[in-house]
Amino acid sequence: MSIPTAGIIVIGNEILSGKVLDANSNFLAVELRKLGVELRRVLTIPDEIDLIAATVREFHHAYDNVFTSGGIGPTHDDVTIAGVAAAFDRPVIQDEKLAASIRGYLGDRVNEHHLKMAEAPEGAVLLEDSQLGFPTVSIENVYILPGVPEILRKKFAALADRFSSQPYHLRVIYSRHHESQIAGFLNDVTARLPAVAIGSYPKMDTTDYSVKLTIECKDESVVQQAFDLLIEMLPDEAIFATE
Repeated sequence: MSIPTAGIIVIGNEILSGKVLDANSNFLAVELRKLGVELRRVLTIPDEIDLIAATVREFHHAYDNVFTSGGIGPTHDDVTIAGVAAAFDRPVIQDEKLAASIRGYLGDRVNEHHLKMAEAPEGAVLLEDSQLGFPTVSIENVYILPGVPEILRKKFAALADRFSSQPYHLRVIYSRHHESQIAGFLNDVTARLPAVAIGSYPKMDTTDYSVKLTIECKDESVVQQAFDLLIEMLPDEAIFATE
C-alpha cells in the first residue's frame, strides 16, 4: 500500500522577516504523522501571486495533499487565494455562500474588506466546519488554511479524518552514549531492516541522556524487531530509558 504524501506551503512576508514565528508547519507535521501521512516538503515563500501560483502548481503535481498556511485575510497583502487560483488557471470569484455567511455574521458592519474573505478560485469546494461556522476552501488536492495558529488548528481538526491512513508505529530509546559511540549499531540495524526509519537526536542540555533514538515504521512488527536488536546491541550502561 502506497503511503500518502503531503507538502506544506507557508505564505507570508512576516515569516520570512522574522516578525512572526511559524508554528503552523510544525503543528501540521506532527498531526500528519499521527495520521500516517508522509510530509515530504515544507517551503516558506513571500506574498507574491506569481510565486504562490508556481509553488502550488509544483506541489499539486508532486504530493497527494497540499496545505497552504497564511495570506487569506482582508488586507492588501492577503493574496493566497489569487495565487492558488492562478495555479489552476481559474478566475477569482466572490463565493455567494461565503459572502452570505460574512453578511449574516457582521450585518450592517460588513464592508468590501470583509467581503475579500469571501473570495475563492472558481470551482473551489467549500468544506463545512460546524464548530467554526466558516468553511475551508479547497481546490483539487490543495487545502487553503489561515495563518492564525489557533484557527488553523481548529480547521485542520475538522478536516483530519479525510487524510487518515495506516499509522506509523514508534519506539524510543534514550542513550547515555554519544552518537559516535552508537552510530555503528544504528547503521547495522538499518542495513538489516531497511524499511525502518531510525532517527538520532543529540541532547546537549541534559545530564540524563545524550541521544534520543526513534524507531519508526508502519509495520509494528518491524519496529519491535529493530527495537529488540538495538537493545541487544547497545551496552547496558548506554541505555537510560525506553518508550
